[in-house]
Amino acid sequence: MTATPRIPRRKPLTAHAGIFGVGHHSYWPQFDGLLDDMHRKLAAFENKVRASGIQVTNFGLVDNAKSAYALRDRLKAANLDLIFCDLVTYATSSTFGIIIRDLDVPIVLVALQPMQAMDYARASTYMQLSNDDFCSVPEFAGVAIRMGKRPPPVILGTLEDDPEADADIAGWCRVACVLHDLKSARIGHFGHVLENMLDMQTDHTALTAAFGCHIVQTEADNLMRHFRRVTDADAEAVKQQILGIFDTPDPVSDPITRKVTPEDLDMAARVAVALDRFVGEFELDGLAYYYEGEPESEMRRLVSNLIVGNSLLTAAGFPMCGESDLKTCVAMMIEDRLDIGGSFAEFHPVDFREGFVLVGHDGPHHLNIADGRPVLRSLVKYHGKPGSGASVEFKIRQGPITMLSIGVTYGGKFKFVVAEGQSVDGPIPPTGNTNTRGFFQPDVRTFLKRWVAEGPTHHFALGTGHCAHLIERVGDSLGIETAVVARERT
Repeated sequence: MTATPRIPRRKPLTAHAGIFGVGHHSYWPQFDGLLDDMHRKLAAFENKVRASGIQVTNFGLVDNAKSAYALRDRLKAANLDLIFCDLVTYATSSTFGIIIRDLDVPIVLVALQPMQAMDYARASTYMQLSNDDFCSVPEFAGVAIRMGKRPPPVILGTLEDDPEADADIAGWCRVACVLHDLKSARIGHFGHVLENMLDMQTDHTALTAAFGCHIVQTEADNLMRHFRRVTDADAEAVKQQILGIFDTPDPVSDPITRKVTPEDLDMAARVAVALDRFVGEFELDGLAYYYEGEPESEMRRLVSNLIVGNSLLTAAGFPMCGESDLKTCVAMMIEDRLDIGGSFAEFHPVDFREGFVLVGHDGPHHLNIADGRPVLRSLVKYHGKPGSGASVEFKIRQGPITMLSIGVTYGGKFKFVVAEGQSVDGPIPPTGNTNTRGFFQPDVRTFLKRWVAEGPTHHFALGTGHCAHLIERVGDSLGIETAVVARERT
């Protein structure tokens, strides 16, 4: 199958992590060279974090309470997304207590000793202190609890030749990218939720409180202003881009599908140009919308033909949600910043013969996780919505998948509902919508019952890979409850 063209990100993934080491000042005059060794260990860890591609500031090593208090102020001023506390040897918790007390930034404890095991025949106190990285972790965790905080997560292993520890570091750097973008994201919104979708209603202030993002209230007329300024040359350039990404096959079995028409392709291209300019005008990082407009009006033609432009933007790291689903727009952003995609999805019919459920949706999708080239079809009608036009169809890549839905509890708190599964090869309905064959443990009936019992929104973000543990870290960092309904063991 032909590979999917990769659409580059509009903005690179980024975050700012701080690193500081801790040790015990009494050791340095007792053991010549030990302090220099500890600085080398700290530098080696710094290089591992830098390898992830994020911005890193190394604040050096603190070894007593006085230096910890001074460090606290520097950390607070640095506008960090994540902090690594590298326990290079034993340190008293006076080097940590004021920092965990006064900072709201997630802190990860790091205990990576140089040796896989001490050389017992040649062991010395110096060797022990050089590998005492875990020694004060229980002390630090206990002090965090006494300071009214949760015990920090721990990266535990060896400094070299430890793929598990290296993956843990890289995972936290991916989480930092999520936290970085959420706290400053400008998510656009226009229109309204479909009248009958009570699970979708979202308090904009609650989103800012939980995630930091700001909801930018726009109007469909803002988009129309840009649409009316699109030239034939503008549209032609985007049409060529679209045809370079999508296949345009003949219809198969669905009578409402057509081979994409020149008129629908032209409209999709013009709207894509307008969307891109609209996004730039309001400096947006995502968009959720639903608007119908007057029947037969220019506005209805515009707002019912966003699908292709939405999908191009979503693949470029700009999550787009139909049906005005702001919560799922945030979920898609989380998955995208974890670099696993994040396509707009819901449950479609269950296949009880083979034991899977179709997961997909009409509307915007993350083209970069498609299995081969996505398909563009013309639809003479959109089921359940007004309008007609070009629509996107594909299944996501075979292999591991992760779903994230953001629900709201009775108490008004957001809740992550997560599941890992498998995308398995096989035919999907040729309806101009995305669909993927989703297999989940222990079986499809049990999984679906467990999923709904956690209170998700009916939409969710669908991404590649098994990343429930990373989404749990995001939830923990934000203080959001996370329910993992299905987790695949590797």
